[in-house]
Amino acid sequence: MLSGKCVVLGVTGSIAAYKIAYLASALKKQNCDVHVIMTKNATEFIAPLTFETLTGNKCLVDTFDRDFQFDVTHISIAKKADLILVAPASANVIAKMANGIADDMLTTTVLASKAVKLVSPAMNTNMYQNPITQDNLKKLEGYGFEVIQPATGLLACNDVGEGKMPEPEVLFEYVLKHIAMEKDLLGKKVIVTAGPTQEAIDPVRYITNHSTGKMGYALAKACMLRGAEVTLVSGQTSIVPPMFVHVIPIRSAKEMFDAVSANCESADMIFKAAAVADYTPSVTHDNKVKKKEGDMAIPLKRTEDILQHVGSIKRSHQLVCGFSMETENMLENSTAKLEKKKVDMIVANNLKVAGAGFGVETNIVTLITKNGTKELPMMSKFDTANEVINHLMTLGQ
Repeated sequence: MLSGKCVVLGVTGSIAAYKIAYLASALKKQNCDVHVIMTKNATEFIAPLTFETLTGNKCLVDTFDRDFQFDVTHISIAKKADLILVAPASANVIAKMANGIADDMLTTTVLASKAVKLVSPAMNTNMYQNPITQDNLKKLEGYGFEVIQPATGLLACNDVGEGKMPEPEVLFEYVLKHIAMEKDLLGKKVIVTAGPTQEAIDPVRYITNHSTGKMGYALAKACMLRGAEVTLVSGQTSIVPPMFVHVIPIRSAKEMFDAVSANCESADMIFKAAAVADYTPSVTHDNKVKKKEGDMAIPLKRTEDILQHVGSIKRSHQLVCGFSMETENMLENSTAKLEKKKVDMIVANNLKVAGAGFGVETNIVTLITKNGTKELPMMSKFDTANEVINHLMTLGQ
């Protein structure tokens, strides 16, 4: 996702500096051009050679280093960068950046660049909470920097509190959010439903299905990376929700219906990827139902049809996409669903086709609209999600 992108990592004097090696490696694996600039204090915690080995680029420390190609290095890197992340950011370097002091390679490059700038403070709790540091962070935000809130935990000084740099995986997600994809959904509000519903029989048992939520979660992340404000209405899954997405956890079809209904009026796009139960027990018992002799019957009643409800009230500017999981007559059944539900598009797939369906990392889908069908080849669920978004967007043009 980061091919052709240039990220500059600014590393300052903090014990957390060693963690940035993991971040540099993760970015490089995404084909990102990674450049590391270290303060002299940072080199006391981790060697520049480590970053040079991981990134394939010279690690910059000295502004007046003579071993470089003939250009003004801090200016050329500043112009090249799509994003600068200073992490870990010490109180000293934060103070310098907030007040325009440029007395080393890192602060000079930051001051010279128009790239997206992120700062991840890492320091003792008292230093972080000091009004001077807090004022400097507010200054940086006022100048367009995004300040990544530190984690709370055990610090290197054995204090427990705010000031811990988030893990590299979290910093990686911040980088993706800003530069991984074109922001063609900026300003749009999106609702995505995902996962299964659970229809309670009693406090112990429930009726559900095999949905893992992977397709819906991929859609939510793709929309977020493309700039949308995303609300993810999710059944119970084992997947960690994507960052920067508002998650509404639900269990039953009724809870999902209520959550979607409460949020759909302001949405520009709605993706109904959840596997919602069509039936729910007529009676939910307060106590565990005990085994009895002979067969046991559980009376069922229909659940409220969320997609049909959304289709019936959707406004002219809204785009609604439903999903159809079939085991036979996929095109016929899914086309009928498009017409009955009065939605803009149905994403259809066949559970019996290898590479599609529940629990796998890939999908094979057919996009159905009133204008016809479009078959997509097998691809990852994230790539499928982006193709679904692209096709739905064309319907609003």
